[in-house]
Amino acid sequence: MNLLLEKSKEVLLAVLPITVLVLALNFLFVSLSWLLIIRFVIGSFLIVVGLSAFLFGVSIGISPIGNFMGTFIAKKNKLWIVAVAGLVLGFFISIAEPALHIHALQVELVSSGILSSWSVVITASVGIAVFLSLGLIRIVFNVALNKLMTVSYGVILILSLFSSRESLAISFDASGATTGAMTVPFILALAAGISVLKRDSRSSENDSFGLLGIASAGAIISVLLVGIVSTNNIMEVAPDYSASESSAILGHFFGLMPMIARDVLLSLLPILLAFLLLQFSSFRLSKRMIRQITVGLLFTFVGMVVFLVGVNGGFMDVGREIGYGIASMGNKSILVLVGLILGLVTILAEPSVHVLTHQIEDVTSGAVKRRIVLFALSAGVSLAVALSMIRIAVPAVQLWHFLLPGYVISIVLSFLSPKLFVGIAFDAGGVASGPMTGTFVLAFAQGAASKIEGANVLVDAFGLISMVAMTPIIALQILGLIYKMKTRKRGVESSGG
Repeated sequence: MNLLLEKSKEVLLAVLPITVLVLALNFLFVSLSWLLIIRFVIGSFLIVVGLSAFLFGVSIGISPIGNFMGTFIAKKNKLWIVAVAGLVLGFFISIAEPALHIHALQVELVSSGILSSWSVVITASVGIAVFLSLGLIRIVFNVALNKLMTVSYGVILILSLFSSRESLAISFDASGATTGAMTVPFILALAAGISVLKRDSRSSENDSFGLLGIASAGAIISVLLVGIVSTNNIMEVAPDYSASESSAILGHFFGLMPMIARDVLLSLLPILLAFLLLQFSSFRLSKRMIRQITVGLLFTFVGMVVFLVGVNGGFMDVGREIGYGIASMGNKSILVLVGLILGLVTILAEPSVHVLTHQIEDVTSGAVKRRIVLFALSAGVSLAVALSMIRIAVPAVQLWHFLLPGYVISIVLSFLSPKLFVGIAFDAGGVASGPMTGTFVLAFAQGAASKIEGANVLVDAFGLISMVAMTPIIALQILGLIYKMKTRKRGVESSGG
């Protein structure tokens, strides 16, 4: 119970800033209807309740399952078992990720059906599966993370040269969607379970992170390849971005619940089935542990459903209306400033960010404080959203103008920053682009892009997630360099004394 209360307090402090910001924007710049405001307030409450329950469930349910599976794979220490486990777990966890299905449906809408939602889901899931398998092999056989990421992003760079602007935006955004609120805690726990068996404690600490970053690269490559094969023939239509005309308040939220509950249940089933199979064949856990995991899975399910109902029912329409309203003012500097602040506060309410920052503090025994990581993440996402608003406001500025130098800087930093921070940074790129970003901030960008003349909703709005996935990689590796310099300074001072 104490853990649940602690999570609730943490979530309340995280969600409060974005709630206050939106209400302030309503009174200062955009006049929203009272119906939308009431839905937004109810959505905020549901997010606090849902996210608290979800994080509690992850702590006592999802994380232990991932740790047990990771330990099981590492004990086998056979290449084919590690590879097959990565392929199977990667595909089924990714294909059931709710955030990926949301992204895929949006792609189907704006591509006139040329890219069906299931083609995007399956393509991204195959990429995740292959690269999760490579990531597990890397941990077991001690392959350097920066070398694998250099090769991966080298391939991405080459493929990008043959891809259209639309394919580029969709592929990078898909990588963010695949590492959603359900996938992230499981993959992090899986990596920790494998790494903990290493005799060298420093190697174990370093290898606890980076698996998410590797998996994300796989999604980018697979979707880019499909885009090239399909001759990049993706046409944008004018999607209907109007707010729901229903005057219902509670009925609006209840109407969303069945579909969301089904998606979340599907996302949990592969993890549950894999766990039950290994429990009867290998784990043989105590009844007490089974009860704890069962309670954890129940809290995870209920929490995620309530969270997503709150986000989809109370935040998406508000985000779109605010983006459209601010863009209508004609002052592009205000649009960029609001984007800057929006990125700063939205990241605090991402469920996967809390999972990652807690694991960083746990694995490093408190040496890397979660509040410092949160600050670096917020700064990176804030910059990403602001730059995305510049792309929307100035159509001549294209996505690759930021992605190309950004990922080159990321790879260079991976050879300079401490190994621990390299893994943390590439994982952070995946967790930053979660359901809050994929719904509220993306809706804000869509609203702005649909109003500004010359902006392309598919390229400019969808490309926002790829920016959000990139800037934390740079920000956290810079944080690693700062830690490195401080450590050296302490060493000099100590030896001098």
